[in-house]
Amino acid sequence: MDIRNIAIIAHVDHGKTTLVDELLKQSGSFHEHQHVAERAMDSNDLERERGITILAKCTSVVWNNTRINIIDTPGHADFGGEVERILSMVDGAVVLVDSAEGALPQTKFVVGKALARGLKPIVVVNKIDRGDARPDEVHNEIFDLFASLGANDEQLDFPMLYASGRQGWADIELDGPRKDLSPMFDLILRHVPAPALDKDKPFAMTATILENDNFLGRVLTGRVEQGRARVNMPVKVLRADGSTVETGRLTKLLSFRGLDRVAVEEVEAGDIVAVAGLSEATIPDTIAAPEVVEPLKAIPVDPPTLSMTFRLNDGPLGGREGKKVTSRQIRDRLFKETESNIAIRVSESPESEAFEVAGRGELQLGVLIETMRREGFELTIGRPRVLYQTNEETGEREEPYEEVMIDVDEPYSGVVVEKMSLRKGQMQDMRPSGGDKVRLTFIIPSRGLIGYHGEFLTDTRGTGIMNRLFHGYQPYAGSIEGRRNGSLISAEDGNTTTYSLFSLQDRGTLFVDAGEKVYVGMIIGEHSRENDLEVNGVREKKLTNMRASGKDDALFLTPPRRMSLEQAIAYIEDDELVEVTPSAIRLRKRYLDPNERKKRERKGDAAN
Repeated sequence: MDIRNIAIIAHVDHGKTTLVDELLKQSGSFHEHQHVAERAMDSNDLERERGITILAKCTSVVWNNTRINIIDTPGHADFGGEVERILSMVDGAVVLVDSAEGALPQTKFVVGKALARGLKPIVVVNKIDRGDARPDEVHNEIFDLFASLGANDEQLDFPMLYASGRQGWADIELDGPRKDLSPMFDLILRHVPAPALDKDKPFAMTATILENDNFLGRVLTGRVEQGRARVNMPVKVLRADGSTVETGRLTKLLSFRGLDRVAVEEVEAGDIVAVAGLSEATIPDTIAAPEVVEPLKAIPVDPPTLSMTFRLNDGPLGGREGKKVTSRQIRDRLFKETESNIAIRVSESPESEAFEVAGRGELQLGVLIETMRREGFELTIGRPRVLYQTNEETGEREEPYEEVMIDVDEPYSGVVVEKMSLRKGQMQDMRPSGGDKVRLTFIIPSRGLIGYHGEFLTDTRGTGIMNRLFHGYQPYAGSIEGRRNGSLISAEDGNTTTYSLFSLQDRGTLFVDAGEKVYVGMIIGEHSRENDLEVNGVREKKLTNMRASGKDDALFLTPPRRMSLEQAIAYIEDDELVEVTPSAIRLRKRYLDPNERKKRERKGDAAN
């Protein structure tokens, strides 16, 4: 059977996974009465909750006796490590663009990677049924994007389809019959070349996706780059430097059939397959026949730009809510993560019982923390820090910058420009984007964006949309003003009371409600002024046997401000930590003892 290997790439929420659902349905991959969940490829709980694709996943459909292997890729640049590996497995790409939003930063990121690999993409303008669709303008935007990314003439002559993934149709003409996705299937068969690989050479493949299965053990997915593989054939695993990691046998060969993996006896060059039977192989090792001596070339992954400290939870409530609380368990879990996620790096921290975890962005590390939390881990997380580098030619310190594209209602554009300039952002472009909205483009240090998103949503009354993309390293921009408000810090252990919290409401915004357990050094609110303030949130009303001259006033508390994990990580300052357990997210000072905090402050002042 002929084979086509394609990746579907797009910005977050432009409809990749919904389109794959329809491709599976219309190709007959599901039985007539089979119940299939919406966005079937987003099988991970976190993916379903957040509505985004985090892990790249394979599926397969058959159209006109040709097997089309489809890989659904993440749309967020924080998961770019997944995208870069996946593109090495495919011979074509479908670039999906929203008909109203147009080409956004993450589209630029993945398209740039695809063009650099020499792929000739098919462009699909999706969500044509939107009321604010502007397909002709979006077509021009995509052409300009391809040209700015250095596309050659062949790539610039891209075929184009208009589609609605939710309604399940695609057409070459904007006003076509809009029946089904047949035009997309046919275009893929015509435009995407079959894999041109040698089936007579000894077997070799590169591992690009790693999973752990309860029954099969380590399962490695990749494309067979040369030769043929059979069940139980002997293989060896080669690292990038040519060293042999292990030898073994392929106990299972699994090929993709719709959403299922089916055991097969033999696979050949060009097919995407999952193999089991190896205990040490990881990404991006080469799995090959014993006679192969040179490893296959692995794709270099962009380096991390952000780092966080993962620590043991040493607070007064530590060990009460989680099952995995020791630094050894945290260490083992983090190093296990680096095996399947090559965009993350883990190193020992100078601090005792702590580890430095570096990644692409706050979202990527936030997903890792949330996953660990659900697995029963307790840990404390430090403030994100950018990773600097030194320019070898000039000797200057450089820091990562990001390109930020903001869509905002016109009345709020002034405050956004002001806040971005305070954070060392440089405006590159300002243009109307339809519907009384303005699209602003900035180049800004990554440091300047840490903690800004919540403030941005407040300034734009929740209507602003911010998209960001790693731009590159540039000279250090100098100091950037951080959070302006101090913290309300608990001065006592115990359970909070309505009586005490009611009197604290005037001091700032509370993060806790009545009846919650707090401890000395825990942050229970944001002070309305710049300094930190120690407060007593557990004080109870003194009762006497004297009759009051009237009924006590009813005490009403304003609902507390609850933060998500990402919001909490972005909120804290350098001397603060986020305590993460399976049942709670708390903010605390790094040093709980007030005397220790004062001593550290005096040392810091003396050093300055």
